[in-house]
Parts: sequence; structure tokens; C-alpha cells
Amino acid sequence: MTSPESLPMPPSPLLPEWRDIVHPVIGMVHAPPLPGSPRYGGDWAAVEQHVLADVAALVTGGVHGLMLENYGDTPFFPDAVPPITIASLTRLAGAIVRETPLPLGINVLRNDACAAIAIAAATGARFVRVNVLTGARVTDQGIISGQAHRLLRERMSLGAQAVKILADVDVKHSAPLAVRPLAEETHDLVLRGGADAVIVSGPATGQPVNVTELLEVVQAASGRPVWVGSGVTAKSVAALLPHCRGLIVGSSLKRQGDPNQPVDPQRVAEFMAAVRSH
Repeated sequence: MTSPESLPMPPSPLLPEWRDIVHPVIGMVHAPPLPGSPRYGGDWAAVEQHVLADVAALVTGGVHGLMLENYGDTPFFPDAVPPITIASLTRLAGAIVRETPLPLGINVLRNDACAAIAIAAATGARFVRVNVLTGARVTDQGIISGQAHRLLRERMSLGAQAVKILADVDVKHSAPLAVRPLAEETHDLVLRGGADAVIVSGPATGQPVNVTELLEVVQAASGRPVWVGSGVTAKSVAALLPHCRGLIVGSSLKRQGDPNQPVDPQRVAEFMAAVRSH
């Protein structure tokens, strides 16, 4: 039997822009509290300035893609977010697309997959992240159910089939309703849920992945690219890159490693240097 360690990396680059990049890096753009959320400060210009400053730092540092999410909107809605949140994210995504040609992704927290695909279709974003695409998870928002049945139909109706779906398995900040083997969850995610790529994360924002679980997902992903979605640092890339297709990085690129702080250009440069060296 072939061991997970000896499995070849899947050939798919996910996006044409990443065809010649062995390990693409997506830098997270954590939006501050948006209009309508409890901690919104009332200054839209400050929100946009913060987001575009983070984008500039990530682009200058050499990341290969960006992902925008409404990180500051806690407590999150479990599924559909209000229209003002969709409007705000659409406005920010449009500003980012005008600022840089790097591929942009959208994640509407906690799990509004249809809003994410609509924003992508309207702005030219290239991919979406969905925390719970299949199955159901117990979270601080309550029980969150999979959105694959709605999302894939919505993507088809919008003519947005080129927008890729990156879906979490055993997503952070959650627990399963009933424990199932990770390989079975991964099979359902890609073969029944239609995920174009699978994301493996640690138990919480900024927490590292379990490498044994990462290897199990790679083996079960039916050739879909597997990305590491939390807890990656410049020091840990050497251990992770042999087992994944790409990295989604947020906290470790911020000042003092704090996800609530602005992006630190020096941290981005150091991280990307570590990726290039491996």
C-alpha cells in the first residue's frame, strides 16, 4: 500500500496564474468591523484605508493571491449575512481588484457561500472559501450546515463556473455533530460537495495543523489540491510544503502575529523568503 508521504502532489494549479508556482501563497485581508456589525466605528474611509494598506503590504511582499473576509464582524451570522455586509464586501473587493491583478478570493463568515459567489461574480474575484460545504458542524454560532447544494446551483445560475471553491474539512472553531473518519469527510467534500480544493486548518485561528491529519486529507482528496489554512509561519513552512499544494496565511503576517493588527511588510518578506527557499 502506498504511504501518504510517497503520494505525488496533485498536478492542478487551481488557477492558471499559478501554473508555474509550486506552492502559491494566499495572504489574508482581514476587514475591520463593517457597517452593520456591532463594533463598526462609523468611518468607512478608515475601513477602506486599512484594507488597501494591508493589500499593498501583501502585494509588495510577494504573495501570489489575496483573500478578503469580514473578519471583524463578530459575532458572526451562522449562514446568510445582511445586505449591508454583502454590499460592503463587494465595495472592498472592487477596490482590491482595481488595485492589483493578483487573484482575489472571498470568504463571507461564518458560512454565507452564496453571498461569496455573488460577490466574486460581480467583482471578478477568482475563488471563494467555504467553511462548511458539506456535513454539519457545532460552532459558536450554533449548528452550521453544508451549503454545497445551494452554492453549486448558484454558481451555475450566475455563469460563474470559473470561480473556484476552496472548502474546509474539519474546519477550525468547530466540532463535528458525529465523529466520522477524516478520509470519509474529505471524500464527501470533493466527490459529493464539488470542492475544487480542500483546506486543512488547526483548531483555531493562528493554530497549526496536525501534519498526520494533513497527510490523511491529501491521500483522500481524489487529486484535488490541498491547502494549509491556518497557523503557518516562516519557521514551519519547511515541514508543511512537501505535503500541501499551497498556503493561506493571515496571523503570522501581522504585527506581533496578532490577526487584529495590520500586515507587517517585514514579516511578509521573511515568510515569502522562507517559501522560496524550500
